[in-house]
Amino acid sequence: MIFCHVAVTTVDDYATRREPFRRAHLDRLMALRGGGIVIGGGPAPDGTTADVFYRAPGEREAASLVDDDPYMKGGVWARYALTAFSHFLEPWQLPPLVTDGSRLATIVEGSAPDVDMASFGLIEARGAGRMAFGGFFPDGRTLALMRSADPAEAVGWLADMGLWTAGTLTARPLLYVL
Repeated sequence: MIFCHVAVTTVDDYATRREPFRRAHLDRLMALRGGGIVIGGGPAPDGTTADVFYRAPGEREAASLVDDDPYMKGGVWARYALTAFSHFLEPWQLPPLVTDGSRLATIVEGSAPDVDMASFGLIEARGAGRMAFGGFFPDGRTLALMRSADPAEAVGWLADMGLWTAGTLTARPLLYVL
């Protein structure tokens, strides 16, 4: 099994176009999550992008999951990029579905020169309740879903550890739907 991040770009009229497909999309993701396939995700607050995290036998199977999503089939998602993690820390608990935009989180990305040491940092952040889940790509890039609506705070939690290359940590908001 592999863990994948799917970075989605939505169509320009996302908020309008998604409505006929929204219930089917959410029901499907929740069913996949119940089967241990979907880890979590949600859209950016402005609706221009979305991030979904999958567990699948391989990249081809993960791509099929995205291709079969009602949003992709319905033309709500314009395109996506799928990247497999080399190391991934799963969430300790899966939160309930929240569709009202009230659970704002931050995705933090950056470069870790020593992935093994930085893994300990992510384990610590998860244990402290600061990180929901995240991991490392083969090139050492980190992607972590941090449990803060404040991007500066979320970046600071990792930067203060001194395990990431200075100046590489960036943050972007996510509506943590599931």
